[in-house]
Amino acid sequence: MKRISGSTETAVPLRTPLFRGERRLRIALVGLPGGGKTTLFDAVSSTAPHRGELTGTHRVYRECTVQIGFDEASVVDLPSIHSLHHLEGDDLSALKYLLWGDERPPVSVHEQSGPPVPFAPPDLIIQVVDATSLQSHLELTLELSQLGRPIVLALNHMDEAAEKGLYINIKSMEKLLGMPVVPTVALMGQGIAQLFSAAVNAAREATCPLPQPPSRHIAESLQALTAAMNRPEIHAAFRVPHPLLLMQFAADDRFVEDELGQHFPQLLPQLRALRNAAGLGLPRPLAEEMHADRHHRAATLVEAAMRMGSAAHGYGGRGWRYWLDELFLHPQWGLIGSLAVFAAVLFVVFEISGWIDSMTTARLTEALADWQPQSTAGVVARAVADGLIGLVGIVVPYMIPLVMLLVTLEEAGLMHRIAFVVDRGFHQIGLHGGVAVPFLLGLGCNVPAISGAAKATSGRERVIASVLITFVPCSARSAIILAIAGKYLGAAGVFSIFALTLIVIAVMGRLLSRRNRDLGPGQVQEIPAYALPTWRILLAETWARTSDILTIVTPLLVGGSVVLALLNHVGADSLINTLLMPVTVLWLGLPLALGVPLLFGVLRKELSLLMIFQALGTQEIGNLLDSVQILTLLLFLTFYIPCVSTFAVMLKTIGRRDALFSVSLSVGVALLVSGIVRLALGGVQLLAN
Repeated sequence: MKRISGSTETAVPLRTPLFRGERRLRIALVGLPGGGKTTLFDAVSSTAPHRGELTGTHRVYRECTVQIGFDEASVVDLPSIHSLHHLEGDDLSALKYLLWGDERPPVSVHEQSGPPVPFAPPDLIIQVVDATSLQSHLELTLELSQLGRPIVLALNHMDEAAEKGLYINIKSMEKLLGMPVVPTVALMGQGIAQLFSAAVNAAREATCPLPQPPSRHIAESLQALTAAMNRPEIHAAFRVPHPLLLMQFAADDRFVEDELGQHFPQLLPQLRALRNAAGLGLPRPLAEEMHADRHHRAATLVEAAMRMGSAAHGYGGRGWRYWLDELFLHPQWGLIGSLAVFAAVLFVVFEISGWIDSMTTARLTEALADWQPQSTAGVVARAVADGLIGLVGIVVPYMIPLVMLLVTLEEAGLMHRIAFVVDRGFHQIGLHGGVAVPFLLGLGCNVPAISGAAKATSGRERVIASVLITFVPCSARSAIILAIAGKYLGAAGVFSIFALTLIVIAVMGRLLSRRNRDLGPGQVQEIPAYALPTWRILLAETWARTSDILTIVTPLLVGGSVVLALLNHVGADSLINTLLMPVTVLWLGLPLALGVPLLFGVLRKELSLLMIFQALGTQEIGNLLDSVQILTLLLFLTFYIPCVSTFAVMLKTIGRRDALFSVSLSVGVALLVSGIVRLALGGVQLLAN
């Protein structure tokens, strides 16, 4: 199968059968407390995982669908479990799920409650193991290997193990256990993609762990009991592998013994007698000897696979990669690294892009300033020129530099790390951390940001991301805020507008995610190795992400400029201002003359600012508008439809219905927020007077 990335094609091998739809995998996350099982689930979960309680208990499980390459898996985060033996009450339900899921065996027909969960048993188990406390976790591994299901071992906390000088031979562990072993640092996203890839491969190959029988002296003492329990009717009743059933009964497991007594009362006395006889020749009671044997075998595995070594091995190295990961992947420090990238984006937008704008668009505008045609043909020609200048003003200073910066960060591996760190935060608004790049891109221009969101998301998440990006203040809106609010409202006014923008995005995200509960699956985010980007990839990706501007945005931008010019040419300004009076004058409390500038700000926000100056007849708008009116005006321009270019891209990426919904929402939010702020501040002024 071929996958197209930018302008390049790469061949991706497609392994079958695909686990999708009704054929999706079921993966159970199992482990002792403290292993990192919940952290692993959080790293891959969907934005709204299903939560429930195991039937008849207060033990909570979580479940969601996760995308793993072309495959899908339903991942279940089970409550922590210490052992499979002597489980009672709430703990027993976890084992029942691992054995049977919602497929009740004959031995449970007498139970009044339903199955522990309303879905099928797992196809595969991922046991999350703490690498710094390996022996106790491997005792559970030896028990899980008797379930007869594929198992993948997630060797977590590898960074902490390396810091303690513990070197674990992964290949040796895999050979001894007969199962894939994947080193991970779930808290920092390392190894998670490899873990789930190994899980899919294990399920596809149906590779179960090597048998882990007890030591020879215990196996010999259990021969008679093994033969007595190896009956078809017992296997049919319990539907569990024979080694597991034997070990459970030999260890005096109350659940197994009670069920044998209810369903095979004639056999139970004989089985008890054989169990008692099996323990006669052992140094300790049978159950204690079996526990000691598991402990010994786990210790032997640790001794064979682990040695004390230098922290320079594997995850413990303290080179530049280690410190970069500490900066960008650490749960706390990672936020600082993300803020540093955010600051770099702002620097490009307001410094580098501003300089490029002054050297390109500003000079083109100045060159045409004296061309003021009076004929209709001349007006149309000037409008076409203005539209093309506007196009240059979007693409050259703001779009290309910012896209090149973000592509560089992506190819270097930094944006993947930022996406992992902010993933949990974006979950609160129904999105994944993968949209962090489009949101940053939106600070320069919403057009490539929405195109980027379309590539990073799908389904309803694509709609939510696209709608929210329209509220991200692009460079044009930010320039207006800084120019007017900075002059008339001060730093507090600028900060308040940007802070209110963040609040609106968060609130709208929560509302939209609740409106669209059927969101996409969780994502296994890969943390790639650091790399230096090449010019070929940089230019190809930049072109791929900006080429839509030529085919989609140009006609609308030029066409809108012509329509606006013709309306001015025929003197329709006063009619438009009169029609918009209920909005501008009555609701927003602004001068009547600002109707046309607000309406036609959909072409370009910078155009709104110029038209406001023209409509008021001065650039010193503080002489005609008070602080409340200036704040109201800026809030409306901030939340109002970004521009016709953004709408054009939305038509392509999310369709006409959702694009129109986004436009209606932005108009509604702009009117609501600016109107409420105006009324609130007006009331405060009245009270103050």
